Amino acid sequence: MKLFGTDGVRGEAGSFLSAEMAMKIAMAAGIYLKPTALTNKILVGKDTRRSGYMIENAIVSGLTAIGYDVIEIGPMPTPAIAFITENMRCDAGIMISASHNSFEDNGIKFFNAHGDKFTTEVEAKIEEIYYNEELIQDAQVTARSIGKAKRIDDVIGRYIVQLKNSFPVHMTLQGIRIVLDTSNGAAYKVGPTVLEELGADVIVLHNKPDGFNINEGCGALHPKDLSDCVRKYRADLGIALDGDADRLVVVDEKGEVVDGDQLLGALGVYLHERKALKGGGIVATVMSNQGLEDYMNANSLKLFRSNVGDKHVLEIMKKEGINFGGEQSGHVIINDYAKTGDGLVSALQVLALLIDKKKPASELLRPFSLYPQKLVNIRIKNKLPLAEIVGLKEKLEALDKESIRHLIRYSGTENKLRILLEAKDSKLMNKRMDEMVDFLQAALNG
Repeated sequence: MKLFGTDGVRGEAGSFLSAEMAMKIAMAAGIYLKPTALTNKILVGKDTRRSGYMIENAIVSGLTAIGYDVIEIGPMPTPAIAFITENMRCDAGIMISASHNSFEDNGIKFFNAHGDKFTTEVEAKIEEIYYNEELIQDAQVTARSIGKAKRIDDVIGRYIVQLKNSFPVHMTLQGIRIVLDTSNGAAYKVGPTVLEELGADVIVLHNKPDGFNINEGCGALHPKDLSDCVRKYRADLGIALDGDADRLVVVDEKGEVVDGDQLLGALGVYLHERKALKGGGIVATVMSNQGLEDYMNANSLKLFRSNVGDKHVLEIMKKEGINFGGEQSGHVIINDYAKTGDGLVSALQVLALLIDKKKPASELLRPFSLYPQKLVNIRIKNKLPLAEIVGLKEKLEALDKESIRHLIRYSGTENKLRILLEAKDSKLMNKRMDEMVDFLQAALNG
């Protein structure tokens, strides 16, 4: 059984992601890290899911059993774990979260001592150790060698300072009204605090987690409440985070959701104008709209494309010497300030743009037109290799002849197939999408 998906380990808590699995995968990661460990400390944070207690205790048991000291910091955003891991000189950081998924699921994300997510190669080595029972048994220690654990509740201040350092020092949010939806998730404390400290008038939605309401009809995946409140309170901007706050969705002053690719384009060119963009371009994924690429080219910038997943975006950013990139879905990475997608860092850059240009979000955050694009997710029973689906190759070749861009891939975290089509002719694209959905439903669920 494969453990890691596109963003760590993720699945239904208590079944796929059991306490036993959590303990064992923590031990496997700890064993992998041992040869290079410097401080023998590992940081553990989580979002607000009820199952986080179970998984956290299992991880702590596994790590202390093989001799690590564990620092538990409770509910904090995923990007905060990346930052604090490096800031506190830990050998690794672990975030317990299933990101935007509903409360039934949970997940485990790993960061190295520099705050970077584990590479696919490292994840594969940890999986090998996970299935080596003899190695797991031999790594366990006794007596004075057993590790200890302690909980620290005041690290939120370190992250708040880091967030405020990402905002131009000569600017203030005084006079700016913001509606913030924390998705009943990990940023329910830190999000309102940092915006208020910078001077904003903040109206907060969905900031009362109960263990089960994370992402439930709110946050980055469900911005309707946010849109309604932006209009109701005549706010300058709406900000929606997901459960672990590594994703950002923006709503303009009219209550309209801003497309993720348009947001990337607006921020990328703004950083370029400020001479703060490195590498002569930005990184997006294969999912991003062709309109973004055209806009980059029009501004003498390049668009580099990566596989889906913010860690893949970051890999290309490092390779090309670029400091800005992201995903259409709302993961935005500004690696001068964050090692992974950070919804709050990104939101502060959007606010800096609005203040600097003295224009409304509706005008600034849609700097180019999008090609008609449609994404459909279908639930499937079997993840049959795409190359083995009879007739699919011919269908894709037919799309190519009609100049319809296509991307078909399995979700790395759910039993879903994602179908993306993009073309200038929306009527033709919708017709072909219906045909493709019917074909793949029959092939994978027949």
